[in-house]
Amino acid sequence: MSPASLDRPLTLALSKGRIFDETMPLLEAAGIHVTESPESSRKLILPTSSSDLQLIIVRASDVPTYVQYGAADFGIAGKDVLFEHAADHPGGLYQPVDLNIARCRLCVAVRKGFDYEAAVHQGSRLRVATKYVHAAREHFARKGVYVDLIKLYGSMELAPLVGLADAIVDLVSTGGTLKANNLEAVEDVADISSRLIVNQASLKTRTAKLQPLIDSFARASALPA
Repeated sequence: MSPASLDRPLTLALSKGRIFDETMPLLEAAGIHVTESPESSRKLILPTSSSDLQLIIVRASDVPTYVQYGAADFGIAGKDVLFEHAADHPGGLYQPVDLNIARCRLCVAVRKGFDYEAAVHQGSRLRVATKYVHAAREHFARKGVYVDLIKLYGSMELAPLVGLADAIVDLVSTGGTLKANNLEAVEDVADISSRLIVNQASLKTRTAKLQPLIDSFARASALPA
């Protein structure tokens, strides 16, 4: 890494929405303010009140990639995204802090009236729609259930309603979307929260700038909500 690259601001990769919103208080606890919102700005690189830090706004599933390959020094991503990324890209990411933000559950859900308990037993077969294919495969493998996985990127709740799948594996927060579409969560796969992830090379070469921010995030995330 050249001396010039060491002088550039640190880059934090974030996605829009809940993770961005819940990261703002953590940054403010470190004395850093972001003056523009990605919801109202078209900018993909956002400055902060600190000359040592800028934000890049990327798709949630891309955050680990930007961090692993050094385009961002650190980032914040959900455990669900990190599990899927690690299955395809083992190693390369340091996860020092569970930030305890954007909490939800990764669940199996089915159409109301579907006898999930009868359908899921050793040696049975199920069609499952999800974008979390690695987590779903591992979950059902532990139960001895064969699954035909159908990868979808949105409108997951539609799959059981039109006969595309018997079940879905998706994130559930309040359960309101499931209820509105006549579905119900029948099994938890994992509790999900967002973690701070750090590029290992940046941690070694830019410790003086990066470590105080990591420590600040750790302190802020440990405070009572």
